[in-house]
Formats: sequence, C-alpha cells, structure tokens
Amino acid sequence: MLRRWLKANALLAPTGLWLGFFLIAPLVVVVEFSFATRHTGIARAVLPWTVQAYRTALDPAFLPIFGRTLLYAGATTAACLLLGFPLAWFIARYGGRYRTALLAAVLIPFWSSYLARIYAWKALLDGEGLVNTVLGWVGLDRDGGFLLSDGAVVLGLTYGFLPFMVLPLYVACERFDVRLVEASYDLGHGRVSTFFRVVLPGVMSGVLAGSLLVLVPAAGDFVTPRLLGGVEQSTFGSVIDDQFRGGNNWPLGSAMAVLLLVLVVFLLVVRGRRGEDVL
Repeated sequence: MLRRWLKANALLAPTGLWLGFFLIAPLVVVVEFSFATRHTGIARAVLPWTVQAYRTALDPAFLPIFGRTLLYAGATTAACLLLGFPLAWFIARYGGRYRTALLAAVLIPFWSSYLARIYAWKALLDGEGLVNTVLGWVGLDRDGGFLLSDGAVVLGLTYGFLPFMVLPLYVACERFDVRLVEASYDLGHGRVSTFFRVVLPGVMSGVLAGSLLVLVPAAGDFVTPRLLGGVEQSTFGSVIDDQFRGGNNWPLGSAMAVLLLVLVVFLLVVRGRRGEDVL
C-alpha cells in the first residue's frame, strides 16, 4: 500500500514542483507585495505591512473601471457564445471527414502572436483602415475610424478568445445524442422549444466551460484595451499594468491583482456548483 502511494506521488512530483515554483511562489510574492508600503526599491517593498493598497483598490473611484472590466468580459463571453455555438454545432454534426481541418482553421489564429493580431485589428479599425473605408462606400464610415471605443475593445477580445469557446462547445456537441432532438420533434415541440429544453441543457457543460475559459482571461486582459481603446476604455488589467510599470506602485498593482484573482476563484466556485446542478 505504501509502495503504491509512493509511486503515485512520484508521478505527481514533477507537476507539483512545476506548479509550486511557477504558480504558487509568484502568487505568494504578489500577495506579499499587496500588503507592502510603497517604495521605489523592490527589496524594501515588503515592509512594513499595511492594508492601504487594498483601501485604495476598493476606493469608489475605481468602481467604474471595475464595472467596465466586468462589462467587457461579459459582452465578450456573450459574443463568443453566440458566434461559437453555431460553429461548434456545425463542425460536430456536419463536419464529417473535414472536422479536423475545420478545427485546425479555428486554431489558426493561435499560430501567430496575439500582440501582432491585435495590432492588425488596430490597423483595420483606424480612420484610414479597411473597415472604415469599406463602410464609407455605404455612408457608414466614422471620423477617426472605430478605434478608442467600447466596440473596438469587445471586438478585439471576441476575436482573441473565440477559439476558447468553440473547442469545449465542440466536445459537448459531439457527445450530444442527436436522437433527443428527433424525439422532441415527435412529441410536438418546435425548433425554439427543442433548443431551450433539449439541446441547450444537453450541451450546458460545454457552455459553462467555454464561458469560463473566455470570461476569466477577458477580465484580466490589458493588451486589447490598451491598443484598441483609450483612457475611457481602461480596465482593471490595464490599471494593474500601469502600476507595475509607469506608476511604480507595486503594492497597489498587487492588491488589484489579488482582488481580480478572488473574483476568478468566486467564478470557479459558482461554475463548479452550477455544473453539479446541471449534471
């Protein structure tokens, strides 16, 4: 019995060491800095202990930024779900022998740098970019283009995280028993009723997994709001980045990062309980 236990833990040791060194240790440092007094020297930034950074982070002045972050993350998740579900259903049910190629097409954007892709969208949405030029042909162009707007940020986030929604939805749709749809039609249900009563509950695990995979990184993303938005489109992630770089306020940035982490953990707990209810 002891020998089996030692073998099992020996198999887990490399992963445990990796997570401990590259995940737990940096997290402990961030939490430590969140209770520090602001100093310019990194070595002195851990003493004395104080909760001033958390008081500042929870100041009502940051509430609009926090609300905007949740709004962007929620809108991105909804957009990815609306776009990703039909695509995942089509690949799972009608892809046939081309399923692998279609899934590879979904993953093609990951073959290039995320930063380069966002810069490409910046060029497309600029005043002289392709989007504004094409819309100008029908009189829908806009002075200065579509940069520095909420729509540009949500568009960039949706483009960046859409594959995270498609892949778990594809797995759920592939496992879904399509005979349940036929049975629902035989029992007199229409398309809308069948979707909400049969299909959606049947693939809810994929919906929850994909929503979580999109919501969490979208809430912490700072590259997209910085490149496609402006000061009015600042998010919690971009403010954290400012504190660690230009603002030189590591305790405040760490406190904001911890608060964002607490929100993520809360979402994980809610998702876990919701998943148990669905199953």
